[in-house]
Amino acid sequence: MLLETKSSPYSQMLASSSLTKLLTGTTATLHLEAKIDIRNYVLNYLVQNPNLVHYVSTTLVGLLAKITKLSWYDSKPSPRTSSPPGGHPDQYPLRDITEQVTTYLIQCYNNDQLELACVSLRILNQIVYEMNHFESSRNAAKHRKVSASFRDASLYDVFTLCCNLILRHLAKSIDYTNALNQNFITHLLKLTQSCLTFDFIGMSSDETVDDLVTVQVPTSWRNTFLEVSTLNLFFDLYTALPADICAVPIACLAQFASTRRSLFNAAERCKFLGTILEGVNGILRNPQKLANPDGYHEFCRLLACLKTNYQLSELVKLEAYPVAIRLIAEFTVESLQAGGVAANSIHYLMSLWQRLVASVPYVKSTEPHHLSTYAPEVSKAYITSRLSLVSEDSAKGENPLSNRGALTQQLDQLSSVGRCDYPATCNLIASLFDPLARLYEESPDDASRVVVEMKLAWLVHMIGAVVGGRVSFVSSDDHDSMDGDLTCRVLQLMKLTDSRLVGGGGGRPVIIGSQNPQDAGVSVVGSEYIELAYLGFFDQFRKIYIGEQVQKTSYIYRRLSEVLQLEDEKAVLGVLITKMITNLKLWAKCELIINNTLKLLCELSVGYNSVRKLTKLDAVQFLLHNHTDDNFPFLSVASGANGLSDLRCRTMFYTTLARMLLVELADNEEDHFERFLRPIDAACNQVRNQLSLSAVQPVDEDLTKRMFVGLCRDLRGIATSFNTKFSYGLLFDWVYPHFTSLILVAISRWYADYRVTTPALKLVCEMLMNRSQRLQLESSIHGLLLFRECSKILVSYSERLLTFRDVPKEDIYPTKLKGILICFNALKAALCGSYLNFGIFKLYEDPALDNALNMFVKLLMSVDRSDLLCYPKLTQSYYSLLEVLTQEHVEFLASLDPQVVAYITTTASEGLASLETIVCTECCSALDHILTYIFKRLTKPMKKPHAFVVYPENPAFLSLVTEHSTIFQDIMGNVLRVLIFEECRNQYSMSRPLLCCILLQPGYFQELKKSIIDSLPRDKSEELNVCFNLLMQGIENNLSTKNREQFSQNLAIFRRDVNDILKSTGSVFDKNIPSPEMMN
Repeated sequence: MLLETKSSPYSQMLASSSLTKLLTGTTATLHLEAKIDIRNYVLNYLVQNPNLVHYVSTTLVGLLAKITKLSWYDSKPSPRTSSPPGGHPDQYPLRDITEQVTTYLIQCYNNDQLELACVSLRILNQIVYEMNHFESSRNAAKHRKVSASFRDASLYDVFTLCCNLILRHLAKSIDYTNALNQNFITHLLKLTQSCLTFDFIGMSSDETVDDLVTVQVPTSWRNTFLEVSTLNLFFDLYTALPADICAVPIACLAQFASTRRSLFNAAERCKFLGTILEGVNGILRNPQKLANPDGYHEFCRLLACLKTNYQLSELVKLEAYPVAIRLIAEFTVESLQAGGVAANSIHYLMSLWQRLVASVPYVKSTEPHHLSTYAPEVSKAYITSRLSLVSEDSAKGENPLSNRGALTQQLDQLSSVGRCDYPATCNLIASLFDPLARLYEESPDDASRVVVEMKLAWLVHMIGAVVGGRVSFVSSDDHDSMDGDLTCRVLQLMKLTDSRLVGGGGGRPVIIGSQNPQDAGVSVVGSEYIELAYLGFFDQFRKIYIGEQVQKTSYIYRRLSEVLQLEDEKAVLGVLITKMITNLKLWAKCELIINNTLKLLCELSVGYNSVRKLTKLDAVQFLLHNHTDDNFPFLSVASGANGLSDLRCRTMFYTTLARMLLVELADNEEDHFERFLRPIDAACNQVRNQLSLSAVQPVDEDLTKRMFVGLCRDLRGIATSFNTKFSYGLLFDWVYPHFTSLILVAISRWYADYRVTTPALKLVCEMLMNRSQRLQLESSIHGLLLFRECSKILVSYSERLLTFRDVPKEDIYPTKLKGILICFNALKAALCGSYLNFGIFKLYEDPALDNALNMFVKLLMSVDRSDLLCYPKLTQSYYSLLEVLTQEHVEFLASLDPQVVAYITTTASEGLASLETIVCTECCSALDHILTYIFKRLTKPMKKPHAFVVYPENPAFLSLVTEHSTIFQDIMGNVLRVLIFEECRNQYSMSRPLLCCILLQPGYFQELKKSIIDSLPRDKSEELNVCFNLLMQGIENNLSTKNREQFSQNLAIFRRDVNDILKSTGSVFDKNIPSPEMMN
């Protein structure tokens, strides 16, 4: 009724949307006949109304595609007789839509009814898209099976139809300025592109990664791809089409160029690649249409594909290669110099040259590759064009230096291209760098200075890139000397810029961006861009010339010694550390500089030899003994003191400092630790005093919170690095009870502020982790005291967290769920740390363990089951804890209410469907432990209880098997479903709970087996019956190790044989494995 209301498109939209929800909802139960009727009605409606409003027609086309995909395996009842692969011809009535639409499309095209033909093309394109599109809310295995079946049955026919229609269209004299003609060819090309971008092998590739991937074309398409006319068809179409729609044929050609190598033999591959290269040359000779941004971008992708899938040795053998490499070089240089070209397009061009140059050392062919001629031109064009793009306007607005992602990619590409002719690249950079450095030294006016700084920043970035591009087996002493020359220039410039970071007032350092009245009128010259460039350069220099594997006789140090008197690695490290200290002192307002500085410092402290050289430097000793906000303002917790509102950088800072402090603690020097901890101890006392004072007078609550958060982050960083028994013992003696009592007070006071509780809980979690067996201390009392205190903190927080009601959905993760997952992680770290005998708590009637375990149950029951799988971090923390809990404390679960155990078991069963292998494995392990305990209790009489029982079993525990039998039946069905239909990577783990379920529910297993067998034709059902019989062959009614291993071996054979049957019948069992409710 609503669809027939043609005067109201909104009514039509409401009707089409309602039909879509009806058919695609999770509770949709329409019969096959109803789906066929709806499909036919919508199909006829679209044909009879080709001029529908676009959003209405789009919804209806999408409805047709969804019906086709979701009902692909909906079949009519058929006699149980032998059937050909794929089923009876009329067994799947909703699969014939592609044939129907294709026939109608050809009929419309023959009758010049292009408007109706466009409707048909849209339907086909949407079907191809839907078959290729995976929705995370649906079953991944079923999607792959439907997609593969559609690929084999229909996709090639659709592709050949597109090629034939393009050929016929080109044979006509078509006026492409006509809107209808242009609309038809656009839809036709989009359908062709959808066919070529289809996920042929079910990779479900991530759309966020590089799209230059190999196209895994089926072997059955081989003949079409071997025909030269197929490629020429799209080059001809590019020539014929106007510029505004020529991008799609180039995109199709890029897919052709990405075709997998194994589709051809060597001669065929050479011919195929030669055709593409000749077509590319034709486009480059007449590049007028590339003025269109979309066409230009797709052409850049096409060029990048030439090297993505083919070797340079294959390219140089082609007759068209010499001309092609010259034209591509000219095109690249013109594109770089033009300006205004999108960074994404430049990425593809530079990616091509990077791959070409990187392949040069491996080319054994006698044919010249010409890269030594053209790569330096590209390198020169890139370097000079980046500088020419800098202007006063770009300095004020957005510029490429602000796009950190694109900048990093392009510099990585330059690192290879620039070293193709390294002397030329070094001379070019030096000739550009020296005049700018002299100009900067002369202190030009502010506007000119900003432009000069940005150009110098570009050059410093480029120097870092080319230095970082050094490859040992193609480098020489001369190249290392050139690296030294460029490095000297950077260090000399850095000395100049650092001298300008100190203002007046007797050389008093001034924080860049400070609002301090004392700094008013002080002239401070600093550039964020050039400081970031220094850090980028140092990071590249560190990777090549500082570390464990660096040759100490490298010529770069000779050059540095001659010019700057930096004789060795230790001297250079001193310069780097001094620079980083300067940044930490003066750039507290710039979060990006602080973070990059701390990352570089952290990387330098990782190496065994590097960290020992660092600790011998006076600058590092200054860091270790003066880490206060007076010396490093970024550590200030005063409100508004800096832009680091969450103080996260403090953790990385103290992780690095503690790593360096460990070197001094190696000789059991406790004095060093006490001196290092003095600023933290003073801050702790200040927070304690503020909390005590708040009881009698108002205090700055926000400042106190920030001080406490800062302390938690500092101590967490120290605890992360203290992974030896001695160092951790020193930290524990300070933390307990000096700081743990403070955490308990703070948690009780500020439990509603997750910005305070999250850092505190993460510190507790870190303290409980037994890294490198650091908690295996001489006295076991340390582990006992640690667990008791942490249990108090976690329980106190949890009790207050459970009072939260009606938390908004958008706030539930940071406010509630994040705290819960950290508590789960902390409890898991304690339970699997192997540093404590938990029986001690029961022996001495200490409630710490009971409180912690009961806390887990209460927190779990407060979380919606849907949230357990919606938030990946929560999912991982819960199931990893559940595995440890069932392994070590399954008796605790047996003491709980059966309803709670049923809930836990159900969540573990639901986790079996997780796409994360580790989560699925943890669920299998947890279920195995629970089911094994139940089976043993049912098959073996309970022994006389000991006088000392940690957790007495709930008398109603074993009622789970009878009152909640559907849970175990669901587990059996879920495991079978995963084993048969999913790409199961943990088959061995899956076999454990499956055997337990079969032994606990043998009757249901027989019913399930019969239901699956009856779903197939008689000849196949007999084969499947044999598979099930072999599955249980030699299996006894026990859970001994021998019996489990035998079942695992049988299951591997069963899965292989059932998959063979699946392939031969085309059936999908997951529609035939009923739930327990359906079986009853």
